[in-house]
Amino acid sequence: MDISVLYEDNHLIVLNKKPGDLTQGDKTKDLPLPDIVKQYLKHKYNKPGNVFCGVVHRLDRPTSGVLLFAKTSKALERMNQQFRLKETIKTYWAIVEKKEINREGRLLHYLKKNSAKNKSYCVDKNTKGAKEAILNYKIIKELDNYFVMEIILETGRHHQIRTQLASIGCRIKGDLKYGAKRSNKNGSISLHAKKLEFTHPVSKEHICIDAPLPEDDIWNQQ
Repeated sequence: MDISVLYEDNHLIVLNKKPGDLTQGDKTKDLPLPDIVKQYLKHKYNKPGNVFCGVVHRLDRPTSGVLLFAKTSKALERMNQQFRLKETIKTYWAIVEKKEINREGRLLHYLKKNSAKNKSYCVDKNTKGAKEAILNYKIIKELDNYFVMEIILETGRHHQIRTQLASIGCRIKGDLKYGAKRSNKNGSISLHAKKLEFTHPVSKEHICIDAPLPEDDIWNQQ
């Protein structure tokens, strides 16, 4: 199975998602990661019958990085609650267009999702359906034409990082949907879920998973 497992125990399995992999099935009918994980577990442990794999959170298809699945319904319920109560810490790295901005800051916008276009927009606070979106960013490296940013989310909205960074002119490299000038060769966008911190749903220990960066020339300038 062509998956990169970062962590696994009896309750959880964490992957380093590749750009292009699907977190959930869509109209393309491509095989989504939960089904691939089920095949992996069935083969690895020689399991008869059905295998459980619960989706805890999601990453956009062109995004890479830490992706957590639950191997039991109990773990799924407890991890869903942690995400709902914002008890996890999600850290992303992004390669973005250079812009005159503060080296670090906090962005607060109100976003509205357009399901037909599968895109989110920054809107006025009082717009019907608007949801508060907050992230903290820090520029950690300067490249020739780009910044490398570290982003920590306070909320988890549809396309939140992509929408908020585009709104301040720091479009993510390769993200044509949000105004990038050109695509990446492999169809990815340069957004990577670098780290996920959470409390183990059974042992209660603190878990911190760090995903290696994609094998790509621009990421390798780190």
